[in-house]
Formats: sequence, structure tokens, C-alpha cells
Amino acid sequence: MIEQRSLLIRALKYSFPVFLGYVAIGIAFGLFTVERGYPWYLALITGIIMFAGAGQFIAVGLFAAGASLAEAVLVEFMVNARHMAYGLSMIRRFRSAGFYRFYLIFALTDETFALLSSLPATSADDNSPDGYKSEQVRRVRFMFLVSLLNHIYWNTGILIGALAGSIIPWDFHGVGFALTALFIVLMIEQILRIRRPAPFVISAFTAVAAVFLLPGALSGRFSLLSAMIMSLGFVQLFETSRTRSRPC
Repeated sequence: MIEQRSLLIRALKYSFPVFLGYVAIGIAFGLFTVERGYPWYLALITGIIMFAGAGQFIAVGLFAAGASLAEAVLVEFMVNARHMAYGLSMIRRFRSAGFYRFYLIFALTDETFALLSSLPATSADDNSPDGYKSEQVRRVRFMFLVSLLNHIYWNTGILIGALAGSIIPWDFHGVGFALTALFIVLMIEQILRIRRPAPFVISAFTAVAAVFLLPGALSGRFSLLSAMIMSLGFVQLFETSRTRSRPC
């Protein structure tokens, strides 16, 4: 019991930075969902079952705009494709997680991945196999607690925002920009990390061009998909030409 309490306290301290971000963005999502005409409990159900952060904002926005299920699935797949790389890189850490691994896979968000992938490798308490196994069990439980706490943080924010939005007569003007702000922050972080702004600049110009230059049928409901496809094509051409121009 004492050991479990110690693990919980460690997980709370370790995940506290995520708490600050998840509650704030979760409140914005709850307000955003209610503002789109959905009941407060649907926002919470979405957070519990889907738990996809930006993907939830996109899903609510698409369905509120009358997008088809196939269109929503395709957009969500493209937006969340990065999670395949997350999962592949965590295979070794989750291999010994037993039944916990199913939840760990489900709860692997960007922030949870950053926390879990930063954990040091398992080290034994002593030279015996039992010491190694006990350390593995503790780390699996710690990863589970961190993932569960992040899930709770997110849904706590959603519940606060959804209830507040359905009870208090809020002025929702500008709440929808939370999704745009979230992606801007993620983009800036990626630019600073990889120090290659060209793909992001190309994608931004392509998105603007897709809205103003494509025919009405494509620049309306399908502007997002059109911009994604065009951006991928132009970025690929840029990377190919960049690779060929390098001196041998």
C-alpha cells in the first residue's frame, strides 16, 4: 500500500506539467463542443472514449459542419498518423506490460509519449532475476498511472468547460480559435526542434491557395483534404529537389 502511494505521488509530480496544459485545453474543448450545439455529456464521452486532443476538436468541427463519416475518418487518420511512429518506438517498453499494455496503447497521446519515452531504462535493484522483475513491475505501474492521470486531467478540463458552457451564458466568440492556437503551438515546437521551417511554410501557403484558387466544390467542404494532399505533394517535391541538389 505504501509503495502504491509512493508511485502515485511520483506519477502526480511527473505528470504535473501535462495537468496544466490538459485542463486548460480541455476546458476550451468543452466550451467548443457545447457552442457547436452538442450536449455537455457528449463532450465528456468523447474525451473518455476518443482521447485524441486535436483530433477531438477536428471531429466536432467536421460533424458540426455536416462532413460525412468517410471524410472525418480520412482527416483523423492523416492528423493522427504520427501515433503509428509513437507506438512502434514504444513496443519494447510495453512488451512486458501484460494487461496494462492495452490501456497504455490507447492512452498514448503526444504528451504522454513524451513523458514515457523519457523514462530511463529498467535497472534491477540487485543482481537477482527477482530484483529485475520487481523493477519492471514498478515501471509498468508507473507508466500506467502517468497515462491514467493524463486521461483524468483531460476529462476534468472537458467536464468543467462543458458544464460551464451549458449553465453559464458565455460569450463563445473566439473559443473556436483554441484548435488553431493548439496547432500553431505544435507547429512552432516542431520548427524549433527540427530547425527546418520550409515544409511548414510550404504547407501554409498551399492551404491558403486551396481556399482561394480551387473550384467551389473543392474549396468548400473539401478544402482541408485538398490542402493536405497538395501540401504533401509540394513538400515531397521540395524534399526531392533538395536532396538532388546536395553535393555528392
